[in-house]
Amino acid sequence: MTVITVLFWCSLFLVCYSYVGYGILLYIVIKLRRLFVSPRYTGNEPPFTPEVTLMVAAYNEEAFIREKITNTLSLNYPEDKVQIIFVTDGSSDDTNNIIRSYPRITLLYEPERRGKTMAVNRAMKFVKTPFVVFSDANTLLNKDVLICLMRHFRDEQTGAVAGEKKILVAEQAEAEGAGEGMYWKYESLLKKWDAELYSVMGAAGELFAIRSSLYEDIPADTILDDFMISFGINKKGYRVAYAPDAYAQETPSASLEDEYKRKVRIGAGGFQSMSRLMDLLNIFRYPKITWQYVSHRVFRWTVAPLCLLLALLTNIVLCVSGAPLIYWAILLMQAAFYGMALVGYVLARKQVKSKVFYIPFYFVFMNVAVYQGFGRFLRKKQSAVWDRSQRQLTTG
Repeated sequence: MTVITVLFWCSLFLVCYSYVGYGILLYIVIKLRRLFVSPRYTGNEPPFTPEVTLMVAAYNEEAFIREKITNTLSLNYPEDKVQIIFVTDGSSDDTNNIIRSYPRITLLYEPERRGKTMAVNRAMKFVKTPFVVFSDANTLLNKDVLICLMRHFRDEQTGAVAGEKKILVAEQAEAEGAGEGMYWKYESLLKKWDAELYSVMGAAGELFAIRSSLYEDIPADTILDDFMISFGINKKGYRVAYAPDAYAQETPSASLEDEYKRKVRIGAGGFQSMSRLMDLLNIFRYPKITWQYVSHRVFRWTVAPLCLLLALLTNIVLCVSGAPLIYWAILLMQAAFYGMALVGYVLARKQVKSKVFYIPFYFVFMNVAVYQGFGRFLRKKQSAVWDRSQRQLTTG
C-alpha cells in the first residue's frame, strides 16, 4: 500500500501544481523579480508604427467575412503602412467574390484545400513588411490593436507578441460560454505573468504578431501552427511578449459537440507539438524557458489528465483498504466535484446556464478531450486541414 499511497499524493500534488500551484509560484517569482528588474514596458513610450502586414486565413467564411473586412479596414493605423492579405485556399462559397470587392485587400487563393499551415506558408512569401499580424477570420479586433502590438517590438529581443482572446458571453448565453470564458480569463492571467517573467508560452492563433524575418515554413501536417510558430521564435533566442490591450473577440462554440471537437483537435496538436519540441525539455540548452514550458504546457497536456485519473483510482483503493479518515474526506470531495461536473453536463445539454456546475464540467470536459486527442495523435488520425468551428451568433 505504500506504493499506492505515494502514487495518490504525487498525483494530487501534480494536479494541484499544474492548475493552481504553478500560477502561485509564478506570481511569487515575478514579485521578487520586480524588486530588482524594472518593467520592460511602462505605457508612456511614443507610438511605434512600422510597416506591417495583417494576414487572415479564411475558409468558407461568407457569412462573416464582410464584418471581418469592415473591422480590418477600420483599424487605427496609418493606411499607407498596412498591407492586408486574405488567403482563402480551398474556399468554395462566396468568400472570394466578397473579398475581391475590396481593392485594399490582396486575395491569395488556390482551389486545392491543403490546410491552414500550407496556406500561411505560401502567403508569407508575399509579405513585404518587417512585421506580420495573424488574425482568425471569425474574430473582431479592437481599433488600436496594431498600435498595441507593434509597441512591444521596440525591444529587439521581442520576436513575437501574443494578443488577448476574449469570449463574448451575453447574459442569456448558453452554458458553454461561461466555461470557455472563465478558462480564457485564467489563461490570460497566466500569460501576463509568463510574459513578465520571460515569455508567453505559445501564442493563440486568434491574434499574434511576429518579426517577418524570424518566420520559417512549418511542416504541412502541423496541427497547431500558432503554437509551433511562436515556440520556433523562442528557440531562436527571442521572447514572446503579451499585449492584453490588443484583443480578438469571438463568440463561444455553438454547441458542446463543436467545442469538444475543437478541444480534441487541440489535444492531438499538443502531443504532436511536444513531440517536435523535445529539445525544450533541456534546461541547460533553454534555461530561460524550460520551467515555464514544462509547467504551463507539458504538465497540462500530459501529467495533469493522467494524475486526475490516478488520484481518483488510488483514493478509492486506499479507502477500501481501510486508510485513515483523511482519505475518505478527500474521496468525498472528489466525488462531490465529479458529481457537480455530471450535473453541469446534464444542464448544459438542456441549454441551462449554471456557472456553479458548468465550471467543474468544463474542467473535466477539457481533460477527457486530451485523452481522445492523445489517441488521435498515436493513430495519426487528426488532420492538419482544419474544420471551421460553428460559433454562437451575436445579437445586436
